[in-house]
Amino acid sequence: MTNFKTLALSVAVTAILCGGAHAADMSPLLTEPQSTESPTGWEFNVAPYFWMAGLSGDTSQFGLPNVHMDADFGDILSNLDFAFMAAGEARNDRFSVITDVIYTKLSANGETPFGFLADDVDVTTSSFSGLLGVGYAVLDGPEGHLDVVGGVKVWSVDTTISFNGGILGGIEREDSATWVDGMVGLRGKYSLTPEVYLTGWGLIGAGGADVDWDVALGLGYDFNDRISAIAGYRALGVDYSDDGFVFDAVQQGPILGVSIKF
Repeated sequence: MTNFKTLALSVAVTAILCGGAHAADMSPLLTEPQSTESPTGWEFNVAPYFWMAGLSGDTSQFGLPNVHMDADFGDILSNLDFAFMAAGEARNDRFSVITDVIYTKLSANGETPFGFLADDVDVTTSSFSGLLGVGYAVLDGPEGHLDVVGGVKVWSVDTTISFNGGILGGIEREDSATWVDGMVGLRGKYSLTPEVYLTGWGLIGAGGADVDWDVALGLGYDFNDRISAIAGYRALGVDYSDDGFVFDAVQQGPILGVSIKF
């Protein structure tokens, strides 16, 4: 059982940030291209994205000792049932409203030694990470802008372990945590050519977590007035612990996205 509990914990925690995770947090670089302006003066864009991130750190759930994790993107993908990631922005002159949502569901199944306590164990984790923030451009010109941003980020993860067969057959246990962090930072864009631009951000905060941070840098290309693509690299870290639930980890990897303006 000890080896499988270690696997179960590792699978459960990857969902917190997978996307993967942490999560979560917003992805403002995916919503930077020049948008089509509406008659009200507001510009809108939505950006679904894909984050090929690995995860390293320490975690503890179900009252068990801390477990060190070191999972690459392939490990996470092999246990992934469903994932949704998207960022959005509404912008009017120097003001902006930004948001990011990540939902992930992971599952794993493993046999227990000798099959005495249970024939096998199912582990299912669903997680949500969402950021809502506002920004103001302290620098704004024809080649780009630099925004000061602030907001709140909500984390929620729910992990269920179910025992099948054996003495523990039919027993199910659940462990979950939800917390909120305040976030502040910078995000910006700089046009290299009429079609190509650099964009990035840096956010840091705390609240339910001792520290919560997210940084990224990307290169974007405008295909036309409405469709753009982004390729970059993102790293995110969070250190949360409460009542036996511990998550202290860093997730990082390449990120790809498409921005749709309307």
